[in-house]
Amino acid sequence: MFLRRRLLSTAAAAASARGPPPIRVSLTESAGRGVFATRPVSSGELLHSAQPLVSHPSHSLLHEVCYNCLRRKPGEGRASSGGYYFCSDTCSDHAKGFHDIDKDVDWSLFDYHCSSRGLKYPYMAKRLACMVISGSANADCLNILQPARLHQGTLIEMKEEFELLESTLRKAGFQEEATAFLTIDWYINVLARIRINAFRIELVASSYEDLLSSAAASVSCDSSVGNAVYMLPSFYNHDCVIQLIG
Repeated sequence: MFLRRRLLSTAAAAASARGPPPIRVSLTESAGRGVFATRPVSSGELLHSAQPLVSHPSHSLLHEVCYNCLRRKPGEGRASSGGYYFCSDTCSDHAKGFHDIDKDVDWSLFDYHCSSRGLKYPYMAKRLACMVISGSANADCLNILQPARLHQGTLIEMKEEFELLESTLRKAGFQEEATAFLTIDWYINVLARIRINAFRIELVASSYEDLLSSAAASVSCDSSVGNAVYMLPSFYNHDCVIQLIG
């Protein structure tokens, strides 16, 4: 509870210093929620920035983007002992909690299960579990977000994913009290919110080479550097009430 109050008070103070973003969220006539400007917006003006509640790189780019903020690797970076790249000391420090948990676990079976099926959201649930175990996040930190309604077939698949996640962490030797939050209900609730609120992260090309790389990635359907869930932006541009994920 203290962690949540501290995070919310810090976010509120930062938002107050910047002032409200020049946008409002309203219902459109036919496409649910939409974001509208409240004043003229200049080209290149930053409208809103937010830190993700949880994020994870695309599996194919694990060593090519920052393991924390998903920024692309420009050249020499700060590699961890596990071989992951961090773009700055700030990102390395921010990720220390969950990364210290992550790097000591053998994720080979979990990774094979997800990569062979083209799954991306279980990686985010895995990271959130590591964050909770490390004390850097609350187990219910996504509860404020609207969940998706899930078909029975999806629930069966989630149960298989959960059992693999649970057994992987159990084999790593974590104490039962550290993983008491990790239940099938927790996993389903987390995935139901991630599936409907996650943003696919694509970075703006900063050079001709990056533009060519992005174009090639788009052709191969791998233009995303990862996925992230944010709090306020998740309320911006979709009508959660009518979403159905199957």
